Amino acid sequence: MIPSLSRRRLMAGTGLLAAASAPGRSPRAQPPWPSRPVRLVVGFTAGSATDVTARIFAQAFGQAWEQPVVVDNVSGNSGAIGTDRVAKAAPDGYTLLWAGNAAITVLPAMQALPFDPLRDLASICATLAMASVIFANRESGPPTLGALIEAARARPGGLAYGTPGVGTPQHIAGEMLCHQAGIRMEHVPYRGANLADVMSGVLPIGIQNAGAAMPLVREGRLRGLAVTSSGRTVAAPELPTVAEQGFPGFEALSWFGLMAPAGTPRPIIDKVRAAALRVLADPEQRARLAQLGLDPIGSTPEEMQARIAADIPKWGRVIAEAGIPTTR
Repeated sequence: MIPSLSRRRLMAGTGLLAAASAPGRSPRAQPPWPSRPVRLVVGFTAGSATDVTARIFAQAFGQAWEQPVVVDNVSGNSGAIGTDRVAKAAPDGYTLLWAGNAAITVLPAMQALPFDPLRDLASICATLAMASVIFANRESGPPTLGALIEAARARPGGLAYGTPGVGTPQHIAGEMLCHQAGIRMEHVPYRGANLADVMSGVLPIGIQNAGAAMPLVREGRLRGLAVTSSGRTVAAPELPTVAEQGFPGFEALSWFGLMAPAGTPRPIIDKVRAAALRVLADPEQRARLAQLGLDPIGSTPEEMQARIAADIPKWGRVIAEAGIPTTR
């Protein structure tokens, strides 16, 4: 016998418990994902290669999911500010990251970050790879990579080169070149593209993703000197690699991938990856990406996670050998 509890109250309570446990009536049931707009965070400014590629996928995702996919540019610190924003977001699939490899594989060796890319983020799919171009002002810059190296040797520290930011693959490429050629140039980091300042002569040299730089090289507004891939790229088959010009083994690529906050349910991860693979398999999209100088990858979450885990110590060794300043 239960003291002070009437039969009516007891039966009412039992009925509530039964209703809560009945199939399809759980108060915890959630609508299928996505049932509202999805935010795709990009760690660089609008118009950058990272932003342009993100928007291609965001548009395709929105059409596939019948929900808006909004690109949110949260720029700064080579993509780390936007990456941190996603790492701290709710793991519900409504905040995703279009990641560049700088923030997740290079910066961990250079500075203390407020996030751990292996612990705080869930890999979804490595999507695209892209070489960078070393270019010069058309009128006042050196005409070849060899001439650039000679000028830098004649004026140690007297030449400056611009990149999209500290710790980006372009920064690493510039410092690798300085280390291997035995020269010293001043690094000028930007929050995005440095193309305009090289065209105007504010800077003599720039390093930028091939997709952003090559249209201006072909228009004759910039002079291309070299690409940073190990072999010639479809984005710039006419340009020799750094490796071809006396530095065997030289390679510094950008790559992009999709990530989510750690703890995001695997069915959501798989749904996002499936949508990304459809973009990479579409002939029209592949042609469009090739015009931008991008090579498709299309990994599994596990392959992307393994790539990040391998790249962090690899770039750490490069940074140490090149003497790039760190704040760790």
